[in-house]
Amino acid sequence: MRVFETINRGYNTVFKPGKLTVGIVVPIENYAQSPIPTMKRHLERAQLIESLGFKALWVRDVPFHVPSFGDAGQQYDPFTYLGYLAGQTQDIAMGVASIALPLHHPVHVAKSAATIDQLSGGRLILGVASGDRYDEYPAMNVPYENRGHLFRESFNYIRESQKEFPSLEENHFGHLKGHIDVLPKATGHKIPMLITGFSQQSMEWNAAHGDGWMYYPRNLTQQYHSITQWRELIDATGVNDKPFMQPLYIDLQEDDDYKPEPIHLGFRIGTNYLIEYFNQLENIGVNHIALNLRFNPIDIEQTLERLAKKVLPHFNSTQEKENVS
Repeated sequence: MRVFETINRGYNTVFKPGKLTVGIVVPIENYAQSPIPTMKRHLERAQLIESLGFKALWVRDVPFHVPSFGDAGQQYDPFTYLGYLAGQTQDIAMGVASIALPLHHPVHVAKSAATIDQLSGGRLILGVASGDRYDEYPAMNVPYENRGHLFRESFNYIRESQKEFPSLEENHFGHLKGHIDVLPKATGHKIPMLITGFSQQSMEWNAAHGDGWMYYPRNLTQQYHSITQWRELIDATGVNDKPFMQPLYIDLQEDDDYKPEPIHLGFRIGTNYLIEYFNQLENIGVNHIALNLRFNPIDIEQTLERLAKKVLPHFNSTQEKENVS
């Protein structure tokens, strides 16, 4: 089995070839009745998920509250917020899922991401996307139809900025002539960037340039074929393997044998069926699940502790799975 590239502490802790790990999406609360979360107890819950053994926390980039979209995310600026959380935690990976690159100047993304990576001791994982909320583009005076091209140019700018005194020609966001530098640099040789969806690119481009792929929940057959195609394209490049991750909304029930019922991008489910489902995802090549508790009405702390006690030992443990009773 090929291995994943060594990039930084967060990336190589969260992503293990042939294994599945579990993280949590911020805000860690139920806000099913409102698009805007309260953000109450957010720091305590971030620290709790670290202490319970979840491998990553994930924040999103939502520049504007778009009522028709129905979810304002964690409200706070993703980089400022991650910097704050990084200073209050020790080991958990700091993930962004995902920065809409066309809506930001890439030098700001590169500088913010590398700053968090440095200050957290190499824990940053940067998800990147072309963005899909149309209303945000005219508000930023960015042509929505150009977002695929702008995504590529921003991605290349961020990659180039990790070099010493970078040089970059003919880029919408500016020209780097090799006489000025972008600081700080990431703890590794680059910022790990996972591409979300297709981001208006071909799968071939994404497999060649991204450090991993975030894709939306699909039925197991569809997801298996997507992951197989992804890994075949990576094999053709002759480089290291690259991870695949997906989000999942869950409404965890007190009955461990509660059979799955579909909800938005996930399930109402008991722990036994959740373990079974995670085993199936691991078998088809999923390396990380980012759980979202927005629709979970049961006490959040109890839910997290239940997941940690009953589910995580099968996946986030350093022990081999056959040693888990």
